[in-house]
Amino acid sequence: MPNGNFDLDEERLYWLAFSVFVGIGPKRFALLKNYFGSAKKAWQANPNELTRIGLGSLLSRQLAEFRKKFDPLIYYRDLRRQGFNCLFLDQLDYPENLVRIESPPFVLYVWGQIEKKDRLALAVVGTRKMTGYGGQVTESLVTDLAAAGLTIVSGLARGVDSMAHQSVLSAGGRTIAVLGSSLDWIYPRENQDLARKIAAGRGAVISEYPLGTQPYLGNFPARNRIISGLSLGTLVVEGGEKSGSLITARLAAEQGREVFAVPGPIYNPGTKGPAYLVRLGAKLVLSVDDILEELNLGTRKGTSEKQPILSDSAEESLLLTLLEKEAKHIDQLVRESGLTTAQVTSLMTMMEIKGKIKDMGGLVYIIKK
Repeated sequence: MPNGNFDLDEERLYWLAFSVFVGIGPKRFALLKNYFGSAKKAWQANPNELTRIGLGSLLSRQLAEFRKKFDPLIYYRDLRRQGFNCLFLDQLDYPENLVRIESPPFVLYVWGQIEKKDRLALAVVGTRKMTGYGGQVTESLVTDLAAAGLTIVSGLARGVDSMAHQSVLSAGGRTIAVLGSSLDWIYPRENQDLARKIAAGRGAVISEYPLGTQPYLGNFPARNRIISGLSLGTLVVEGGEKSGSLITARLAAEQGREVFAVPGPIYNPGTKGPAYLVRLGAKLVLSVDDILEELNLGTRKGTSEKQPILSDSAEESLLLTLLEKEAKHIDQLVRESGLTTAQVTSLMTMMEIKGKIKDMGGLVYIIKK
């Protein structure tokens, strides 16, 4: 291999080379490195040797052909030229939480910066078909979690993931987006600007996939283990019974991490996933304190006491009192207040205009923070 002026030692370049070759994942890389003593010796091994240790004759021949035309140094320089970097499994600055999962990526591609404080992280995941209710809940909880000092981890997908990342940025917190594609192939494409904002000092966009990897469907379950692995727990906001967010929750449980679920309207198909998780023992979340207490992080940090919302009439005061502890549908407010439907509808419309309450979707209202 040619030498040159670069800030990555030769052994690391061979780690990088194995990360590019299709067919060598964390388990096979560990096998090769342990047997040969280094990634360099494994890379240079005779195909017959590779076959004897269980790599398989076809894969051994494919590796022999691949290494004839692949230059790790050129690849690394291209990686850096695009503004990306990489972390290696045995480095001290490799994410502490991720080290402890089964088969962590031996090379992690990074756009932006992962910091030590990102160890205090929570994964927030959910459906791509987010409802108004799901959006409001995600924004509210993530804003409070960011204020409490937690880094929010998600998958940059449409729906709940995107809302989670955007809410963190709006709150001035940190977030990590984990891709099912490479860093030079942001998916979905409409989130390219969001990814740039995250990488520009507000966290990191990361992937275990080498440059040029498209978002193949099979990549996402493997991606989900990184989302949960980076985090102390996983919060599911909305999702169906067979959604990817439930895969992430299952992986979190297998990794010994906490699982949290947000309840929702029973008529929304997206609440079936969280309800299923609660039946299995997930922590039901009604406020950010439910999460902080379960993670032994005490009370909220950096959040001010909620100021009382002043009412402009006795009727407004009554409705705000009814909304103090939970969101309620307008029909429930009519029943509990004793006011007419016309009165409640008019008052709710005016309070929403004044910024006192929010319609979370389906005429379900909550007091605005």
